[in-house]
Amino acid sequence: MARQSLSRALVTAAWLADAVRAGRGGAGLRVLDASWYPPKERNARQEFKERHIPGASFFDIEECRDKSSPYDFMLPSESHFADYVGRLGVSNDTHVVVYDGDEVGTFYAPRAWWMFRAFGHKEVSVLNGGFKNWVKEGHPVTAEVTQPTPAVFKARLNRALVKTFEEMVENVSSLKFQVVDSRPEGRFRGTELDQGLESGHIPGAVNIPFKSFLSETGHEKSIEEIQEIFREKKVDLSKPLTATCRKGVTACQIALAAFLCGKRDVAVYDGSWSEWFHRAPPHYKVSESKRNKA
Repeated sequence: MARQSLSRALVTAAWLADAVRAGRGGAGLRVLDASWYPPKERNARQEFKERHIPGASFFDIEECRDKSSPYDFMLPSESHFADYVGRLGVSNDTHVVVYDGDEVGTFYAPRAWWMFRAFGHKEVSVLNGGFKNWVKEGHPVTAEVTQPTPAVFKARLNRALVKTFEEMVENVSSLKFQVVDSRPEGRFRGTELDQGLESGHIPGAVNIPFKSFLSETGHEKSIEEIQEIFREKKVDLSKPLTATCRKGVTACQIALAAFLCGKRDVAVYDGSWSEWFHRAPPHYKVSESKRNKA
């Protein structure tokens, strides 16, 4: 079979195509489409029904979340996650490969990857380059939706990989961990709206837009390039690190990039700017637009 690239956290389209062709799907390997798009732009579930990787199931991030939370895509309970992925045929022994169909190459797949890791599952990988490169390379697609055999998944939340609002507030003064924000520079600086919200950032945070880690083709950059990006931003991968963004999605790209460099313990602030904006005191929201108005 084709050699995997960079790390077990990533698999190449060639590797996955070989696995699909060899009939390795089922209890040992489950492929999940974790696509999500703004409802007015694209319909992820409908696109999955029309075209997906053979044997894949749809991982609906709208269903696999804490629906009682006022914030988007917060982690579900252990039992909710276990029940949901079990119905997708995932057990604790399954190698899970996640992908999405975003035009940048990879957008929501790292969120699904991190969710599995947060609930104690280590055998999970992201399809490097995403669905767009799977198609571009000429690998097979299908409209046939298969029904996976349900499995038993036992979830145990690794709290070290999740930061709460209270922990983020405490860190503003204690500086126990570094904070990297993966949003575009304008939203980080506060010079443009962040999906309807006034923008800005958490005091002390460093900005590395998530697209910095992706090549022009949508593949993950090399480990050497990723390490240099962190170095340029003076982020020390030997020290504690937490990632944040708008709603805990592209922050997972930071966690994935660091993982590829050997750092396995990056936490994600699940509430991210959505929660911080609504709960943090005004002086804990750094924004150039506010300074300009003053």
